[in-house]
Formats: sequence, structure tokens, C-alpha cells
Amino acid sequence: MNTVDVITRKRNGEILTREEIQYMVDGYTEGTIPDYQMAAFLMAVFFRGMNRAETVELTECMRVSGDLVDLSAIDGIKVDKHSTGGVGDKTTLIVGPIAAACGVPVAKMSGRGLGFTGGTVDKLESIPGFRTSMERCEFINQVNAHGIAVIGQTGHIAPADKKIYALRDVTATVENLSLITSSIMSKKLASGSDAILLDIKCGKGAFMKTEEEAEKLGRLMVDIGNDSGKKTMAVISDMEQPLGKAVGNSLEVSEAIDVLKGSGPADITELSLELAGMMICLSGVSGTDKLKTEEGIARGRQAAAEALEDGSALKSFRSFVAGQGGDPGITEDKSLLPQAALSIRVKAGQNGYISALDAMKIGLASQHAGAGRQRKEDGIDLSAGVLLDRKYGDAVSEGDVLCTVYGNDKKKLEAAAEEAAKAFVITGKRPAERKLVRQKII
Repeated sequence: MNTVDVITRKRNGEILTREEIQYMVDGYTEGTIPDYQMAAFLMAVFFRGMNRAETVELTECMRVSGDLVDLSAIDGIKVDKHSTGGVGDKTTLIVGPIAAACGVPVAKMSGRGLGFTGGTVDKLESIPGFRTSMERCEFINQVNAHGIAVIGQTGHIAPADKKIYALRDVTATVENLSLITSSIMSKKLASGSDAILLDIKCGKGAFMKTEEEAEKLGRLMVDIGNDSGKKTMAVISDMEQPLGKAVGNSLEVSEAIDVLKGSGPADITELSLELAGMMICLSGVSGTDKLKTEEGIARGRQAAAEALEDGSALKSFRSFVAGQGGDPGITEDKSLLPQAALSIRVKAGQNGYISALDAMKIGLASQHAGAGRQRKEDGIDLSAGVLLDRKYGDAVSEGDVLCTVYGNDKKKLEAAAEEAAKAFVITGKRPAERKLVRQKII
């Protein structure tokens, strides 16, 4: 088989065979197909697309490219949760401990930042001492002891995805239904959980720009999960504006702590309770015996709300952090988290209402400040990011602070502040309210 021939066929919009897809995945994973040829293949897929059968085959080839995790040593129904990526999306840091506090075993593998979105692993690594890498036996022991473990994707789980994921990030081939589906589901299906919850973002700050695109992605992933024997549900949630007020690694950890203490922003709190409720429903604990129904989800949400209110979710977070080597003292002293030396305030130039807050522009501002990667080998500034003072629908007066940009490089910070200023649209009329949770696929 010839690599150029496969690239050419996909460039021409032809349907690839299982053997051709396997050839590309195996060749790139093993190093016989170089970056430049895989980049050309990904661009051909990006523009020409893949049909359902090709997407299923790509997912399967990536799933079996490495180890298949056996989590049978963990009691209970293990539920994994994954977001398709959004600006300010720190829900894993909140939802995981809430679900664990309610008796749901959470054994999760997460990724690093992709494009303008932040990665859960990067956020966790802003906690002093926190280890996102551990051997499988330690990973299982962490879940059994603390109810939750979150680690980075290892080279042994879907290694094909790990390589392709990094290449997509720097070749502008992220926003494609088949590539997103295969990336997410290959890891989820190889990671050993019994059930999967997907948070599909839609809007300017998401890879799926419209609810229709998000629904297509969600239904495809839910079908693949269910067909593979994993109970799977999805939520489609709004990402026109950032989630919460903090965007950037240590800033988002700080905000997650606020939510777990009951004092976080309303939107991130609302979505976290919805997601935790669905995870609890999928697990069948807390009386949610009617799996994958609205009644089961409602019972799960009630249990999640109680865990937040009685402090057990915060206690679960502290236990989780300490179990993975982190300093649980961050819940009482946030100055232990990385702190930026520089900041710039972005101010309103007129009176009115914020009628649009472009999540992508805020995400790019955070990336430019140092919180994200532009090349796959880039390091990041864990203290950099954007803290929003005003959001969609808020009234503002000229001179009010709209947001503050943080970082440690003056030139980067100035560029980030310019980008952040473009995100805000101020008009004379208060805009209509937006719905955060658009729909559920159960």
C-alpha cells in the first residue's frame, strides 16, 4: 500500500477501506509515516470528511493501537466524563469530586490543552506537587481509596490518538466531526469505564459552532459508545461565551474551588450539577435506578446538589488532590497556586450592555498570554490567563473593567489584552437570555 495513494484518494473525496485507514494509523504510530504526510492526510479528511463507516473504523483502529485498560478491580459502575473542549471549562475539577462524593467511581484520563482550549491535565499540574502520571495499579488504588483519579493519557492507551492529537493541534485540523469523534471515543473505549458522559460544546468558543453540528457529533459518539457496550449519554451546552469567569490553568483551579465551596459563578455551578447528576444516573447510585431517563437524571442532580451543599464534594476534592501528591492546602490558601507577576485591565469604552462575549477571542487571549500552546512542543505559563469581570447581558459604564489579563511576559500580555478587548460587544439594549444546556441525548 502506498501512503501518497491513500492521501490522494481521500483528497479526491473517495471512501477509504478499513485496510487503508489501518495502514495510515499504524504507519504514523510506528513512525514509518512522517508528520508531513499524516498532516496532509488529516487536511484531506478535514476538507473531504469521512462517512459513518469510515469514522467507526478510524475509532476502532485508534482504540486497538495500544493497551485496553481493565478496571474490573474497581468496585461499582465506573463513569467517565469528557468535554469536547471549551473556554473556561473546568467542570472535570468540580464534577469528578461531586460524583465521587456520591459513590460514583471516577477513573479518568484527560488531555492537555488543544488549540485555544485548556486541558484538564494542565490545570491539575498548576496544583503544587500534583502528579498526573502514575502506573495502572496505583491509578486503580487511587480510585478505590479516594473515589477518583485523573491522569494524563499515557503512551500505552490509544497511542495513535496521542500522536495525531498533537499534530492536529498545530495543523489547523481540530474542528472535524470524524477526527473529534475518533479521538475522543478511541480513548474512552480503551480506558475501561463502564459508562460515558459527553459534554458537547457549541458556539463561537467550541469546535462545533452550531447546535446542529453539536447534535450530529453527540449522536454519532453516543451511538458508537452504546454499540460498544458502554452506557453513553451526552449534553449539548452553550459555548458562545466562556464558562465561568476564569480562563487559564491556575485561575480555573481557583474558580473550581469556589464552586465546590458554594460561591462560584452561577453558570459553571449549574452545568456542573447537571453533568454530575447524569454521571450519578449512569452509575445507578443514590437511588437513580431508572438509568438513562429524565427521572434518573433528576435524582442524580439532587444528590449532586446535596454533596455540594453539605461540603462532602469539597472534602472529596481535597482527598483526590492529596492522593495524587498535590497540596490540599490550596482550598484554604489560593496563593499556593502559580501567580502571575503582570496584569492588564481591559476597560469598557462606552455605556450599555454586553450583547456578545466571543469565547474564542477570550480563549485566544488566554493562549497569547501564555496559557496555551501554538506548537506541540511549547511549554505553557500555568499562571497566565483571563479573569472576566463582566459577562453577556451585564450593564457596563464607560471605564468599567471588563476583564483582567494575567501573565509574565509584557509583550505577550499586551497582545492578549488587545485580543480580549475584541471579544466584548457593547450595545444600548439588554440582549435576550441564552440557554446554557441546549439539549440532552439519552
